[in-house]
Amino acid sequence: MSSNPANRSGRDSGNRRRRRPSSGDTTRSSSNSRERSQRHERRSDEPQRSGRLTSVSALPPVEPPTEFAALGVPERVDNGLAAAGFAAPFAIQLEAIPVALEGRDVCGRAKTGSGKTLAFGVPMLAQITERAAPAKPLGLVLVPTRELAVQVAEVLEPVGEHCDVRVLAVYGGASRSHQVDELAKGVELVVATPLRLIDLLKSGEIDLSGVQYMCLDEADRMADDGFTPQVEWILRHCTGRRQTMLFSATLDGDVGHLIRNYLSDPIEVAIDSATDTVGTMHHLFLAVHHMDKTRVVAAIAESIPKLVVFCQTKRLCDKVATALQDLDVNASALHGDLQQSTRERVLQRFAEGKLSVLVATDVAARGIDIDDIGAVVHYDPAQDVKDYLHRSGRTARAGRDGWAVTLVEYNQHTQMRVLQRGLRLPNNPAIEVFSNNPGLRNLASFQADSTTAAT
Repeated sequence: MSSNPANRSGRDSGNRRRRRPSSGDTTRSSSNSRERSQRHERRSDEPQRSGRLTSVSALPPVEPPTEFAALGVPERVDNGLAAAGFAAPFAIQLEAIPVALEGRDVCGRAKTGSGKTLAFGVPMLAQITERAAPAKPLGLVLVPTRELAVQVAEVLEPVGEHCDVRVLAVYGGASRSHQVDELAKGVELVVATPLRLIDLLKSGEIDLSGVQYMCLDEADRMADDGFTPQVEWILRHCTGRRQTMLFSATLDGDVGHLIRNYLSDPIEVAIDSATDTVGTMHHLFLAVHHMDKTRVVAAIAESIPKLVVFCQTKRLCDKVATALQDLDVNASALHGDLQQSTRERVLQRFAEGKLSVLVATDVAARGIDIDDIGAVVHYDPAQDVKDYLHRSGRTARAGRDGWAVTLVEYNQHTQMRVLQRGLRLPNNPAIEVFSNNPGLRNLASFQADSTTAAT
């Protein structure tokens, strides 16, 4: 097993184990490392964990010590990593873990799928050595969405089980009484969304004064969604903080405000450019007619088993999903107006391959950890580069090729050019297509007109 271990890291899964890069390898590692590549490709006979929102799977353990041990990770945590199948750290983890283990504040920037969960999770698990009092956690991870709360907890729970650290996801749309009951039993590390956490704080059902280690994950998304005041309110209630970490795709704007006001002399860890995407992603801009857009999506879906279509609004999301169903496409909508149980069921069906096309608003742009999404379709051009990157980051994971396809109507070409400049892509015109174009059923036929972003 030790010669060819199955392994897993952070939010992603995929290729065989790689050796840990030496100092001379850091640049190459930072461009090629994706957290999915820390796990074996999932075998068809390996069971999927029941009730999961993502495709994170139970994988065979690896032999301890892992290569995390060389970073100063304590033996009990390293044994948990080995038992959970994590074998070797990737670039963001190599940079962040040793600094965080020293107790320093950290602000990290890395692209989607680069392994941020273990970058902050391992130091938190390592430094939490006491038992938590009822409803008084010792560690807190704040995340913007329900899906991401579940995902982060899924990654850290199996490691925590082996080093005696209890982990609980706290988020809206799920049973509040269950979360309160679990907190009352004592939970060392809570992964929470802002609004549910504030609700529990105001009702006195959680006390954050004992939080010693805190991380803001996807801080830019929380800022973009207008949660900066709520985040600051929560931070002010964490009066016992010894260490604060912040991880984000960007470190400017409101995120910079949080860093300046709530982190103490932080070490910045940045392994890539703020506009970098995964190196195996192909970007394709198609000029389409408004009345033909849904049929174009249906044609693309014929050759791609898992497709995510992003729409700007909930209403459009429902409309597109219904239109695809009318074209005999196995599609379903995912957005914030759906009940949490419905969202979980839709995501589970998509992860298991029982649903071909997921039509989603930005609620799904982060927090979905599904290995083999073949393409992301932007039904309309993204509002900005940041939205484009977060959406497109759902594909081209685990070392696989992936396609980010943007549908461009006659009056949207200026926005397309803005995106191309922001992504440092060639300013090529959109390729005009109709739904009967055979190339839509083989996107590689557009290879000569598409590009792969430099990483």
